[in-house]
Amino acid sequence: MVSGGCVGTEGEGDPEAAAAVAVVERDEAVVAPSPARELVVGYALTSKKAKSFLQPKLRGLARKKGIQFVAIDQKRSLSDQGPFDIVLHKLTGKGWQQLLEEYRESHPEVTVLDPPGAIAHLLDRQSMLREVSELDLSDCYGKVGVPKQLFVNTDPSSIPAAVMRAGLSLPLVAKPLVAKSHELSLAYDPTSLTKLEPPLVLQEFVNHGGVMFKVYIVGDTIKVVRRFSLPNVDEGDVSNNAGVFRFPRVSCAAASADDADLDPHVAELPPRPLLEMLARELRRRLGLRLFNIDMIREHGTRDRFYVIDMNYFPGYGKMPGYEHVFTDFLLSLAEKDYKRRSSYSSGEGSEQQVVIFCVASLLWALASDHVSTTLVDGPRLSGGALLGLCSS
Repeated sequence: MVSGGCVGTEGEGDPEAAAAVAVVERDEAVVAPSPARELVVGYALTSKKAKSFLQPKLRGLARKKGIQFVAIDQKRSLSDQGPFDIVLHKLTGKGWQQLLEEYRESHPEVTVLDPPGAIAHLLDRQSMLREVSELDLSDCYGKVGVPKQLFVNTDPSSIPAAVMRAGLSLPLVAKPLVAKSHELSLAYDPTSLTKLEPPLVLQEFVNHGGVMFKVYIVGDTIKVVRRFSLPNVDEGDVSNNAGVFRFPRVSCAAASADDADLDPHVAELPPRPLLEMLARELRRRLGLRLFNIDMIREHGTRDRFYVIDMNYFPGYGKMPGYEHVFTDFLLSLAEKDYKRRSSYSSGEGSEQQVVIFCVASLLWALASDHVSTTLVDGPRLSGGALLGLCSS
């Protein structure tokens, strides 16, 4: 902020100068920070999601930190509710998306977690892992890729031929195309492929020691937990098994492997620098701040990893210490938003103050050119020089 005044006694008591100084002081008061208030987070979640996420431990900590969670009525305009600082949601449907997009356009100051268009990338398993495959992430800490996969939306009888043309090896993991279901199937032989129900995504099964790494991402924060997964498959399993084996849900909190007695080579977490690089790139490419990555390490290797699935707004309630991570994240968003608004406001205020200061000083300087002025922490300027500065 630039401010100042004229030096000398000739202008003392000048009413015009006094009025100009009063305006400057008034503008300084306008850009002063507003008093702290509660951070209002509107949420639009299914009843099941709200119950698992908004647990008492999260609500209690949020209240202590000045965060208020408010349920959004999906049947009413968002502009008629709130006001909200942040909107947190995990709903699908064109009606809700249109409602949210209209609200974002009319309330750009509100942070929406996350934009519907960005979330759409993780709802379609055909495109979900495309960003990971394009990363070609490889450095001294390891290599990250995706298993070979094939999108199938054709008659089931033609699936074996399509798999052969694509060069995929059995067994194959079959997943629903739309990532609303965690159900998956394991097909061991060509005949079993004809029993699958398209549309779906077929993914080569990669042996990984029966352990999966769930990488939770909340803004810039990363948390990793181990979960039991499907066991390794050998050649004997492929030749001796036929049919489709269905698994309603492979990974869940009850299947935690963090405290299990595991082979150290299997249990070792992926290198932190590799996870940070992966999370940073995916945040940038996807435009998301709330998601998780399911990773596996190829059995028998130490540094070969595969991303096999991703989810928007996953079950954070299963993440240890999630209430602290999430409340800190919400407060950090509010702080960044406040700094952005303050910077914008102070920038406007400074320009106005410079103009007002120049006008007030010119009234003095033009009347008496030998009178000089001083900018705070700046050089002394003559009336003529000041005139040139203000007109530039």
